[in-house]
Amino acid sequence: MSGQEEVKTVRDGQITLPYRWFIGPAGVRFFQGLKEKKILGTRCHRCGRVLVPGRKFCPRDFIELFDWVELPDEGIIKTFAFVNYSFVGQPREPPYIVAIIDLDGADTGFNHYVMGIDFSDPEKVKDQVKIGMRVKAVWRDKRVGAITDIDYFKPVT
Repeated sequence: MSGQEEVKTVRDGQITLPYRWFIGPAGVRFFQGLKEKKILGTRCHRCGRVLVPGRKFCPRDFIELFDWVELPDEGIIKTFAFVNYSFVGQPREPPYIVAIIDLDGADTGFNHYVMGIDFSDPEKVKDQVKIGMRVKAVWRDKRVGAITDIDYFKPVT
C-alpha cells in the first residue's frame, strides 16, 4: 500500500450482553423451594423420571408435569471441571470446581460448584475429587430464591 499505513485485520475487544429470561411457574416454584432449603423436582407419571430443576413438561413424553417431589441435597459427581484461571464474566473467583451432580432420587444432572477441596496444588485436586464421589449441599444462611442459595456442594466424609 503506497503512502498508506497497513490496516490490521484483527481487533481485540469485549462485548457484554446483559440478559433476562422468563422462568415460568415451574421456575418460580423451584426457586421458592431453594429459598426454603428444598430442592424440588417434578416426576413424570408416564416414564417415572424425576427432573431437577422441576419442569412444566417432560421432554421425553411431551406431557405436562404436576407431581412435585422434594429431593435430598446429596448426590454423586457425574462429571466435573477444575477451573484455576480467570476469564471475563466469571461467576466466582477461581479456583473452583463446577460439576454435574446426580442428586439422590433424580434422573437428570444438576449443575453446581464443588468446594471444600484443597486447591493449593492443582495436581492433587484430581486425587481429591472423583467421579462417583458423594457430595452434599452447603446452603447460604440468607437465601433469596436463586441458584446461589446453595453456595456449593462439599465432599461427604
